[in-house]
Amino acid sequence: MAQATRDLKGPSNSVVKVVPYKIEVPEAKIQRLKSRLADAEFSDELIGGEWESGDGVPLADVRRIATYWRDRFDWRRVESKLNALPTFMASVPTNDFGDLEVYFIHVKHASEKAIPLLFLHGWPGSVLEVTKLLPLLTDVERNGGPVFDVVVPSLPNFGFSSAVRKPGFRLEHYADTCNQLMTALGYKQYAVQAGDFGVPISKVIGMRHKNLKALLWNLVPSRPPTAASPIAFMRFIVTHLLNLYTDREARGLERTMNIQKDGWGYHHIQQTKPETIAYALNDSPIGLLAWIYEKLHDWTDEYPWTDEEVCSWVSMYWFSRNGPGASTRIYHETAKGDYPVEVPACLSDVKLGLAYFPKEIVLLPKAWARSLGQVVYQKEHDKGGHFAAWERPDAIVGDLVAMFSRDSPAYGVIDGREGFE
Repeated sequence: MAQATRDLKGPSNSVVKVVPYKIEVPEAKIQRLKSRLADAEFSDELIGGEWESGDGVPLADVRRIATYWRDRFDWRRVESKLNALPTFMASVPTNDFGDLEVYFIHVKHASEKAIPLLFLHGWPGSVLEVTKLLPLLTDVERNGGPVFDVVVPSLPNFGFSSAVRKPGFRLEHYADTCNQLMTALGYKQYAVQAGDFGVPISKVIGMRHKNLKALLWNLVPSRPPTAASPIAFMRFIVTHLLNLYTDREARGLERTMNIQKDGWGYHHIQQTKPETIAYALNDSPIGLLAWIYEKLHDWTDEYPWTDEEVCSWVSMYWFSRNGPGASTRIYHETAKGDYPVEVPACLSDVKLGLAYFPKEIVLLPKAWARSLGQVVYQKEHDKGGHFAAWERPDAIVGDLVAMFSRDSPAYGVIDGREGFE
């Protein structure tokens, strides 16, 4: 049956074509994965290899999860879960990269006052992360809280969106694509919830487009104060030289430095040689499993990952439209251009909410965040890590409520969409 295409107006009268879309991975591809897993050859490991050794994923864990993936995991369950949501494919025109097909979830509330919320994932995340948030947002409404329209795109090169094969797709292009989608959906102003690569992408949206009015980040890429703010700078110097950090700040700095030292190898590889690692990830399901599972384990706060969850996350990459290797390009491309990922910026016109989780991979003192812009909300959570929307969806939803409820710091920031009738 033909599905209706909607032609929507984006910025500068560009036309974004949107059509309902359901995922349907060919059965032959699923059976091919099972065959590859059955024929897998595993490496050996040093005697006593466990997580504590710091050598990587233990062999016993990889064998167990691979067996589950082969014999018990049902991709169709994940597919059905996503297909039960309102999912679409948008053809988004770009100036230099042609029309990009962007897969997205769009859960629209009946109220015209609903706050438009763009949820941005990173690596090795996906749109799957939002499935834990959506039911909790419904509970918020039942309890008298604000209501939201939620838009969740698969970033280009990820999931079921198209790949960009022409070099030069930088942060500004990810940002412009997301803003174009939101504008075409009728949201002249909106908010963003993001972690991982969603943070720099949303930062650049705020730098390039006036549509973005509020942000909630669960990874906070702040820098120490500089001499441009003399009082804050002197406070930082005294705190640092005399080691006057609180226990939580000291633990956060230590974790950040340890990950930079012992857990950043993947980042250097994907940033410098993405095509090389892509061959391994595209060809070996065991390699992909180990590559991603290490991060799921190391970047969470003792979260009890089930084999079903791990296989679901990894399968979102194995069954992705362009193969798992395409997702590594974001590290290489976004280190360049007019808005390189590591360069700080001050978002003076955007209300910032910042959520701190104790096992985040970058965890810096709260005071450093003042340089980011108009910080209106900060919350230190007692548990959680890098994948907060999955690990602590209750906390993320609680932060959204705290930011957007009546008499809260971001209430009414989006014209005509306060979240309440």
